[in-house]
Amino acid sequence: PPEFLRQVVQAAHELGVGENVMFVNRFVELNELCEFLGAADIYVTPYLKKVQITSGTLAYALGAGKATISTPYWYAEEMLADGRGRLVPFHDAQAIAEQVLYLLDNETERHAMRKRAYSFTRQMVWSKVAREYLDLFENARESWVKRQLTVVPAGEAKSRQALASDELPEVDLRHLRILTDDTGIFQHAIHSTPDRRHGYCTDDNTRALITTAMAWDQGHDPAILPRMHTYLSFLTHAMDNESGRFRNFLGYDRRWRQEDPNANFEDSHARALWGLGVATALCPHESMIALATQLFMQGLPATEHFTSPRAWAFAIVGIHWYLRRFGGDSEVRRYRQVLTDKLSELYAGYATDEWPWFEDRLTYCNAKLPHALLMSGKWMQRNELIDMGKRSLQWLLDVQTNDNGMLSIVGSNGWWVRDQKRAQFDQQPIDVHGLVDACIEAYRVTREDHWLKQARKAFNWFLGDNDLRTPVYDFTTGGCRDGLQVDRVNANQGAESTLAWLMSLLLMHDLQTEQALGEVPTEDASKQRPVAKPIQASGPVAGTKEQTYATADSNGE
Repeated sequence: PPEFLRQVVQAAHELGVGENVMFVNRFVELNELCEFLGAADIYVTPYLKKVQITSGTLAYALGAGKATISTPYWYAEEMLADGRGRLVPFHDAQAIAEQVLYLLDNETERHAMRKRAYSFTRQMVWSKVAREYLDLFENARESWVKRQLTVVPAGEAKSRQALASDELPEVDLRHLRILTDDTGIFQHAIHSTPDRRHGYCTDDNTRALITTAMAWDQGHDPAILPRMHTYLSFLTHAMDNESGRFRNFLGYDRRWRQEDPNANFEDSHARALWGLGVATALCPHESMIALATQLFMQGLPATEHFTSPRAWAFAIVGIHWYLRRFGGDSEVRRYRQVLTDKLSELYAGYATDEWPWFEDRLTYCNAKLPHALLMSGKWMQRNELIDMGKRSLQWLLDVQTNDNGMLSIVGSNGWWVRDQKRAQFDQQPIDVHGLVDACIEAYRVTREDHWLKQARKAFNWFLGDNDLRTPVYDFTTGGCRDGLQVDRVNANQGAESTLAWLMSLLLMHDLQTEQALGEVPTEDASKQRPVAKPIQASGPVAGTKEQTYATADSNGE
């Protein structure tokens, strides 16, 4: 303060040293600070309290190789240890004077102290600090890779792979709750915090309805029911009664956004039917089932005119869930046949031995296409559909497996057009979920253990078995990061990725339960679940041998 400075200046003159002392009552720039330090023989830093964790001028003084005297605040105790300076008690001017006189009288000791300080601070220069950071990052990376590649000795009871196949993380809905308000689930997040700017969408609220319905089916936790009502309410609001179509994007202001004419709203409409089919099958209350059924039937007619293969597939999967409760609905069965024929004809007209696929490219949600054929082949008792589904799904897995045997999804940053270079990043969790779901369905249809291994391989992508060898699921939040980029994991934990993780985890838990109880899903929830088994081989389908499958009901017929 000015009054204190006036007293100090007055005291200097009274003591006869006024002409020998220069007072600088301001902060100085770095260049000027370095000039002062360069001109000094001794640097004194007399802080009055111990709780001082840093001092830039002390660091610069030591870096300049100056003899230093200080009171024993925390930072000074650390920096001046081992003879790099002298410490004196707080509020003890006499002790400071004694140390100053001692160092001025003992040039050898003063220079030795300066050398020790200068040598110590060489590790603090920016180039050295940057190199240590790089070394730390590299050591951490090598340590992570080493842990991933660790081979369990043959004599141990379980290999790491076997252990992983037995253990699943618990279902954690914390992040789902954080992302959800009384309107629905937010599309995006900034790290793990909801991002209100992008509002809501039908796609994500559909996935949230599927997730909570599956979670309810597994645990019957009453706390889940309010969320189910929220997501079902969103889909009710999304239905445009005049057109019979579901709108997709709702702003945070609860106003429907202008539809993008280039967007594929067939897919979002069909996803809504998928979610409503699941709700029809799994919702606990007749009132919820009635609403889900009403919306499902209201939206189903539009699908007959759709041109998107993925929309056909989403609708087919939703139809099968619906038929698990209302298996005798002949009109819904007709829609299944129409959409399945469209999908199978697309495959049959395009697939070759080298490219057994439905299109000339791999883009998003690819696994839903073979998934739909497997479902229809099983329940429509059409063996050629099962073979198409198996062949295309296996090829999809083969071309998305890296040299280490881990899943390597085609990236959304360019996709993969046939005869062109495939994009490796940005890999999306929703595509991984599609593979988990499809592989589990393939197992349920064929009872071939091979598909269990493929499902686990796909699921482990979330836990670090991927191109970056980095977990995408965040155990600390219960959320899932938004994908793999070329050099890092996308740190944002939005709805799509988190729901993809949760749906995959719930599927794996459901599969684990089925294996323990010897159950297989049925189209009619009131009956024992039939199993499709290959019984003979016949003609080729896209480079494979067609197999004939039979289903057994509760009487073995």
